[in-house]
Order: sequence, then structure tokens, then C-alpha cells
Amino acid sequence: MPIFPRPVRKALHRLKLALAPAAEALVAGYVRFSIWWLRLWPLWLSAGGMAFWARLLGPFFAVSKVARRNLSAAFPEKSPSEINALVRGIWANMGRLSAEFAQQDRLWDYDPQSPDAGRVEVKGADIMARLREDGRPALFFTAHTGNWEMCAIAGAKLNVPGGVLYRAPNNKRAAAMIEEMRSGTMPGLVRAGRDAGRVMARMLADGQHLGMLVDQYWTGGPEVVFFGRPCATNPTLARLARQFDCPVHGMRVVRLPGARFRVEVTEEVALPRDADGKIEVVGAMQAVTSVIEGWVREYPDQWLWLHRRWR
Repeated sequence: MPIFPRPVRKALHRLKLALAPAAEALVAGYVRFSIWWLRLWPLWLSAGGMAFWARLLGPFFAVSKVARRNLSAAFPEKSPSEINALVRGIWANMGRLSAEFAQQDRLWDYDPQSPDAGRVEVKGADIMARLREDGRPALFFTAHTGNWEMCAIAGAKLNVPGGVLYRAPNNKRAAAMIEEMRSGTMPGLVRAGRDAGRVMARMLADGQHLGMLVDQYWTGGPEVVFFGRPCATNPTLARLARQFDCPVHGMRVVRLPGARFRVEVTEEVALPRDADGKIEVVGAMQAVTSVIEGWVREYPDQWLWLHRRWR
């Protein structure tokens, strides 16, 4: 039986709809204020401060139980204290990411003439140069590790034409504000939705490059193995690679000490093909997932274990 009579439920629903714009405005205002506040300070200070509070408070949030379960299943050899240390590291990474997002237009300072002098170093700049000049489309995959937002910035700053697929927040006001911020550093944004597939196909047909995150659970997606456990994944990357027969590269941003970053671009990932010579979708997604697993094993506290990857 329902908790409330139907007329009461209808009234509550109407009240919720009436209050929705005010709630949306309140959340958007909070986001705007947070961005303004975090931009007042030097990056090392704002990122360090956010990391401190996130490391301190984050482990007490209910979602940290998901991280502990995931970590214990992925690393059964680790003790509870080691798992808790990783959870604190995950939250610290999230804290730093929030501060860096507010200052995303100030992060990139890579100079190919002095590659070791700045905050950002690039491993695979020669690969990006080849892709920029070959006139062919290419696909990039990445994961929620380190500062994944910088992958899109790297593509733009290294003059590789294309864009990235992204999911906008449900809050329309906050989404518009974040999209405006991103557009200054991440040209070619493709918003996930009904028309995204058509837009991405058109970009690849024009010889451009596309990047996307592929490490989250995807309802109804093909099954791959990640840390020895089956999980569903988004097959869009492999389907596009099959359709356009274009190379697929990995890209990640590793967080380094001292508010520094290393952008890493892999060589083309060898993808399995079927009897007709076309890229095999499930096998391709397994190959990509295996690369991501290697990344996560290398820096486990920089991946988003708070997500329910296995269900």
C-alpha cells in the first residue's frame, strides 16, 4: 500500500515541480560561488586545501562503502588499513580535481621547446603530431583517473582537431555554466544524447578526432572482464572504430607531486578483427578495458572507485 493517499501524493508531486526551479537556481548558485572562490587562490593552495578536506571527510560518506567493496574485490591481498588509505587517496584526488576544474583555463603550460619546464609534461607528443598531420580520423579513450578533464584540453592545445563526448549535469543552469567554461578550453564538445551518434559520425567522416570516457557501467552494453570480474561497457568507441576503420589510442593524465601532471598518449591499440577483417566490437572493448585496468593498477588511488562498475 502507498504511504500517502493518492491526492496527497499528487499534491506533493505538484509541490516538487513548483520548487524545482528554485532548487535548480540554488544549486547553480552554489556551483558558481564555489568556482569563484577556488579561482581566488593559487592552484597549489586551492587544490591542496580541497584535497585536505576531501581526504578528511570523504571516507565518512556512504558512497565510500562502494569504494571499499570495489577495492577489496579488485585487490583481495590488501589489508583493511591499506584499503582505507586508498579510499582517502581517492577522495584527495577528487578534491584536487574540483579545484583544478575551477582553474582549468590556467592549467596548461606545456611548451614543446622546454618540455620539462612547466606544470604539464607530455609523453606521446610525437604521436599527437602524426595524428594531426595524417589527415585521417582517430579515436581516443580515457578513464576517470587522475585529472581526466585535461585530456580534452590536451587535444585542443596540441592542435589535434576534433572533440570529446561528455555528459551534462541534470541541473540545466549548472550545465550551461559548466559548458561555457569548458568551451574556452575544450572545443568540439559533443553532448551525450539522441543526436550524439550522428554528430560523432560526421566529425570522423570529416577526418577529425574524438575522445570519450569508457570506464563506467553501461546498461545493456557488451560484457567485458575488468579486474577478473564481468561488467557491462559502452560499445560506442568500438562501433565507431569498426565503421570508420580508424586507429584507437589511449590517453590519460597522471597526477604528479607538486600540482603537476603528465599527459600520456599510447600508440595505436591493436584491436581484434573478425573473419571479414572488420574490428570486432566486444573484443575491441575488452582490449581497451585491459589497457585501463593496467592504468588503474599503476595508480589505484587516482581512479574513481566510488562508481558501481560491477553490478
